[in-house]
Amino acid sequence: MSETANVLGKAGEDFAAEYLEKNNYKIIDRNYKIRSAEIDIIAELDGEIIFVEVKTRSDIRHGFPVEAVNLQKQKRIIQAASVFLQDEKYFDFNCRFDVIEVYSVGRELKLRHIENAFEVTSEF
Repeated sequence: MSETANVLGKAGEDFAAEYLEKNNYKIIDRNYKIRSAEIDIIAELDGEIIFVEVKTRSDIRHGFPVEAVNLQKQKRIIQAASVFLQDEKYFDFNCRFDVIEVYSVGRELKLRHIENAFEVTSEF
């Protein structure tokens, strides 16, 4: 990944975290990593754990950022979420998987929060 992409990605994650905090989410962790996956933001709202994948793009000419969260990416996020829940002993919490798209329009960042973007099914 290029340095420009890293900077844009970090700015997108920071923007998404600020948005969540302004909307009463409590950030529990950021950039939680296991060997095969990473979760960008883990938050809590009203007793529910929310695993957030942030996808940032400089524009949407080639599609919306959420389109990059394919089935393989979802499986890795779910695997990391399972490890997190067990390690941190969040046994009695409901959880969900959200995607936050961040993209630039000129010099301004825009955000779209997709709640329940995907869920754990028998395929996983």
